Amino acid sequence: MRVISGTAKGRKLYSMPEGSGTRPITDRGKESLFNIIGNLLVDASFLDLFSGTGSVGIEALSRGAKLACFVEDSKKAIGVIKKNLQHTKLGDRALTLQSDVFKFLRARPTAYDFIFVAPPQYKQLWIRTLYLLDDCPEWIGDDAIVIVQINPSEFEANQFANLTLFEQKAYGNVSFCFYKRQ
Repeated sequence: MRVISGTAKGRKLYSMPEGSGTRPITDRGKESLFNIIGNLLVDASFLDLFSGTGSVGIEALSRGAKLACFVEDSKKAIGVIKKNLQHTKLGDRALTLQSDVFKFLRARPTAYDFIFVAPPQYKQLWIRTLYLLDDCPEWIGDDAIVIVQINPSEFEANQFANLTLFEQKAYGNVSFCFYKRQ
């Protein structure tokens, strides 16, 4: 696992031990995602929910995001995120919060330009997260994009009051679903 592009390009990232419950994104999946959102990241705010090792938010910072907020429940994962931020020298634009994502989303909202949702698979946590965001659209900036990473077999169409699915891309066993505010 490494940073693919930007100011921290090529830096290897620390990972979690096997069986830790995190599901790291592959370099190929991450590269595909950032090829899609690319230049939109410059000066953007990025919320990384279920952050794991922080690989996606760190990639966003490396490519020019002005701020990344990492929300992760695991104390070990938070330690790895902080270690990766220090290693990449991107910590000055980052906020790491050890918190349950659902509790975090029930707090006072702050609008973000990108919200990345990559929870543990096959537990319907991505749908629960989208419904919380839909119920409180103040988390989602006016032109913001909410990106969900799931296994393609997990996808199911849902009706939201404030979110619309506008694109879906699959790369092997990774699917990215892109939502925006209606």
